[in-house]
Amino acid sequence: MEISQKSIEYLTAVEKQAEEILTDKNEIIGLDQRRNDTRMGLRHLQKEKPKGKVWMASGPVLIKLSADKAETILKKDQVNTDAEINKIRSDLKVKVNRLRDLEYQSPVPGLTLQPMSGAEMSAINQVLGGHS
Repeated sequence: MEISQKSIEYLTAVEKQAEEILTDKNEIIGLDQRRNDTRMGLRHLQKEKPKGKVWMASGPVLIKLSADKAETILKKDQVNTDAEINKIRSDLKVKVNRLRDLEYQSPVPGLTLQPMSGAEMSAINQVLGGHS
């Protein structure tokens, strides 16, 4: 009886971790769609340069405000959405490795790689004889 209880607890932990990963992936997809919609709205405002007021959807509400104010709001939303996506992606890496630990597998190779900084790239270019 004790073995079956441990098996159920193990399977529950694995399923819970997998559910969290899938939820995060779906949230990233939704945020990416929002980021794309915001980008399209910003592009339209910058391309058309409307004078006066424009209609803008803020959730389920339509509001009318100046084009400059709308552009400011969209830019701010773009920055916030990018930050949320990056946070979820970094948390997702930890969750994937935790799931692999539960499944007694080694971590995903290269999952925790970080991009080189500008200073590191400059140093490499100098060593290889390139321009910095």
